[in-house]
Amino acid sequence: MSQVLKGVQTKGLQFRLVDAKEQVVGRLAAQLSVILQGKDKVDFAPHLDNGDVVVVKNAQHVVFTGKKWKQKLYRHHTGFPGGLKERSAELQFQKDPTEILRKAVYGMLPKNKLRDARARKLRIFPNEGHPFEKHPQLVQWEMPPRKIRPSKDFYELPDDEDYEPMNPEAYRKRFWHMMNAAQQQRIMDILQRQAPKS
Repeated sequence: MSQVLKGVQTKGLQFRLVDAKEQVVGRLAAQLSVILQGKDKVDFAPHLDNGDVVVVKNAQHVVFTGKKWKQKLYRHHTGFPGGLKERSAELQFQKDPTEILRKAVYGMLPKNKLRDARARKLRIFPNEGHPFEKHPQLVQWEMPPRKIRPSKDFYELPDDEDYEPMNPEAYRKRFWHMMNAAQQQRIMDILQRQAPKS
């Protein structure tokens, strides 16, 4: 255990176990940085390193939103002229699945002298197994639920069959994807009735 946490003072600290399976990288990293800084404690002080140790499992099952697997780039420089190297998140994940989450958390920690000490408290493992399973201070930590507003239809056609939009063609182009099958059929019937007879 001492080899795993070399150079880390763990006296009085908890070990938070986090399951990263199906978690969004950015949202998870933001929560982990709060724990590493100790901001969730009543005795938080920005000049003290009293954050808990964070043990992350299933890091290879994290997810990105949108097209970030192909569009997000990780860059570093070799130090030689023209030595700028870059790789996509997909290639970075293939090289080391834990590095994506580690870089995200490290970038969210304050840029000061405590940054490296706080980052050493973050232990990331790609699978379920980790060397802290029998640690007496290990506590399961749950990701807070996301606040998602319920999706509602922007507009619904009234059930009254006599209802007709002022401009059925413009209405169809704008709201077709929001209508159910019965509403779509009703708009098509209105357009057929209003079509000029040849």
